Amino acid sequence: MPEEVSLRPIWSGTITFGLVNVPVNLFPAVQNYGVRLRMLNEEGTPLSRRYYCSADETEVSNEEIVRGFEVEKNEFVVIEDEELEALEPEKSRDIDLRRFVDISELRPYFFERPYFLAPDGKSNKAYRLLAQIMEDEQKAGIATFVMRDKEYLVAILAENRILRAQTLRFADEIRKPEDIGLPEAQMGNEKQISALEKAIKKASKPGLSRDELRDEEAERLIKMVEAKHEKDKDVVRAQPTVEAEEEYVDLMALLKRSISQAA
Repeated sequence: MPEEVSLRPIWSGTITFGLVNVPVNLFPAVQNYGVRLRMLNEEGTPLSRRYYCSADETEVSNEEIVRGFEVEKNEFVVIEDEELEALEPEKSRDIDLRRFVDISELRPYFFERPYFLAPDGKSNKAYRLLAQIMEDEQKAGIATFVMRDKEYLVAILAENRILRAQTLRFADEIRKPEDIGLPEAQMGNEKQISALEKAIKKASKPGLSRDELRDEEAERLIKMVEAKHEKDKDVVRAQPTVEAEEEYVDLMALLKRSISQAA
């Protein structure tokens, strides 16, 4: 079994609209078990990335680095840390629910990262009532909230009387079909349509099992790593450093969790 996830919320606040206030806690709805590989030298020492100036071929320290926005080719406007801080959204503990829309209006490509919204406080009556009405009416709420000095646009959805928050992509991040140059639509003949309908029907099954959502490439990589480690093949043991030890523990934890899931 994977390691137990901390029950502490990553954010707490209140869903607000009109005179309605619903205290909630925010929890991640997904967890990453992807296998991460480190870059090493031949002796097994983990490598670190450093900034390098191509003009005078020297390494650049953090104190010498500034941020810039490229306005034209090789022409930048420098932005100071204080200027970025001044642009940060006002800190708030509110999820400002601006409007409701039909769920059918939200396309999958709008969605980014999912979260659970759990009721906060002694009473969850307002939470349950809001979730029930939204689910019955098939409505989604469009809202904004601030977390870690960044403002997010989210859709609030209800499923099985539980509220979820899905961060949304902004309009300028979504390409239109015509942007990729799709050819003009053409219909097949009756024979082609019938054959395709039969093929789809034959491959169709009710429901979607979690077993079908497995990272088979990661599983193959884990099995190969296990086999090589047991044979002590291609195993390098570098002189441990603080950074290397932290990365080693992290990687082994990922491997153990992935192995237990694949079993």
